[in-house]
Amino acid sequence: MSDVLELVDVSVVREGRALVDQVSWSVAEGERWVILGPNGAGKTTLLNVASSYLFPTSGSVQILGEKLGAVDVFELRPRIGMAGSALAEKLPRRQTVLQTVLTAAYGMTAGWQEEYDDIDERRARAFLDRLGMSDFLDRRFGTLSEGERKRTQIARALMTDPELLLLDEPCAGLDLGGREDLVRRLGRLARDPYAPSMVMVTHHVEEIAPGFTHVLLIRQGRVLDAGPVDKVLTSAALSRCFGLPLVVERQGDRWTAQGLPLV
Repeated sequence: MSDVLELVDVSVVREGRALVDQVSWSVAEGERWVILGPNGAGKTTLLNVASSYLFPTSGSVQILGEKLGAVDVFELRPRIGMAGSALAEKLPRRQTVLQTVLTAAYGMTAGWQEEYDDIDERRARAFLDRLGMSDFLDRRFGTLSEGERKRTQIARALMTDPELLLLDEPCAGLDLGGREDLVRRLGRLARDPYAPSMVMVTHHVEEIAPGFTHVLLIRQGRVLDAGPVDKVLTSAALSRCFGLPLVVERQGDRWTAQGLPLV
């Protein structure tokens, strides 16, 4: 099994502060990873490095067998699917849901004068159907609820048949129903053997969908632990990561965490 992502001693320094500090980490083909940690831990920075949109200050990065800094990133990026709030802000609000997904076929965020083949439209419709968005094809992106926007973004990220799928806090801003619906759909995707390798950033263990295999715990830019979710996601490890006593429990194929009561 080959690595789709490999970071060796990677640091990202801004204004004298290490956002990511000497991180070594690898993702093998077929693995589904969660990056978990508190606000400001470096999770999104790590994801931006993995997407090739952020170059490290030091260390080496291999993405899909290509060394960052020695590869044309414009040829590499179509092989990586990305969904997150930064991309969502670039998507035109007046475009329909179907158009929003279709533009990914050309690596664009907005439609211009390009023409799409029937196969492109069939793929877009299929991914939207998979994410429960078939009834929203003609709705404008700007009129969608937060949960509907998240599902549209994930369908869009899958449009280019990526080898690596990166999800930056996909459940952020969702109510309980929206979160549970998206977790269920992400679980179905994670369990699909034909789906790409996946990396998801989150703050909450409750958002870890069934089918995710590994977890990386990060705090203040440094990796505290990384490995199979059953071994890494313990009360002691999560308490160290978030800086307060926490109890982690597994209920079926889902996880919960809560603080100990104050005495």
